[in-house]
Amino acid sequence: MEMMLAARPPFSLATVVNSHGWVQLAPFTGPDAENGFDYVLELTSGRVIAFHVGAAASGVRVFTETALTAAEHTEVEQAVTWMLGLDMDFSDFYAATRHEPKLAHVEEQAQGRLLRSATLFENVVKTILTTNTTWGGTKRMALELVNTFGAPLPDDPQRRAFPTPARLAAADLDTLQKTVRLGYRAPYVLELAQRVAGATEVAGATQVAGGELDLEEWKTAVLPTNELRQRLLTLKGVGPYAAASLLMLMGHYDSVPVDSWAFKLVSYEWYDQQPVGRAEVEKAFADWGQWKGLAYWFWDWAYHQQ
Repeated sequence: MEMMLAARPPFSLATVVNSHGWVQLAPFTGPDAENGFDYVLELTSGRVIAFHVGAAASGVRVFTETALTAAEHTEVEQAVTWMLGLDMDFSDFYAATRHEPKLAHVEEQAQGRLLRSATLFENVVKTILTTNTTWGGTKRMALELVNTFGAPLPDDPQRRAFPTPARLAAADLDTLQKTVRLGYRAPYVLELAQRVAGATEVAGATQVAGGELDLEEWKTAVLPTNELRQRLLTLKGVGPYAAASLLMLMGHYDSVPVDSWAFKLVSYEWYDQQPVGRAEVEKAFADWGQWKGLAYWFWDWAYHQQ
């Protein structure tokens, strides 16, 4: 089955795919030579499918060998639209960048969209996996999580979807810590899954019912950034950096994900490599208002040119 999805111009699939490292995390596979990718998804119907996303003239081409019902077709279309931000409008951001040489490339390269996983739950878990570790560690943990708890693709059981909240809620902490090796993140991931799926312990067995935390509703909730940030900070394992990163993925760009890398970039750009802190990073992009996160993300950093 094939579907063609239009994107609000300007759009570049390669730019979105390479906007950050998410495409390197299971259950993504890719990017391919033309900067498309494959992804395994467990649908709400319980079926597990794989689909390929490739570039098309006015958007993307989505192909799956699995025949889909009308409802499943709509679910895949909505998932890909969210993952690539096909309906997002960056015209105001582009207008602002035309006056900044360090962002002169942004409009030409159709930058602005950040690749996302299909669900906010998956994005939150993966963001937690980025904290206090190397990128190699994040990739390993994501892969182990998928291989251990993800539902397999019927025609290729070696490929699996990202585990649903219900699947992770039924996991035990020992497996998350020792088999998947999530370390201190294990209880955070387990509690998040249980809050979303509604897992409770009954007579020693984990039972899953409806959850009290509707993360997916947050994707479309019309909320001020500060309120959404406060919601994110209630999730154990999500601190200021993780919250700012997730806000970026959710289309809220009025904060900067400040970490040690941001300190290095800002120090090299404006402070002659002298030590800087959060205040200096925030000050560097304060004038960008609602776009400060994107201005930071796509800045033509001098540090990269050394």
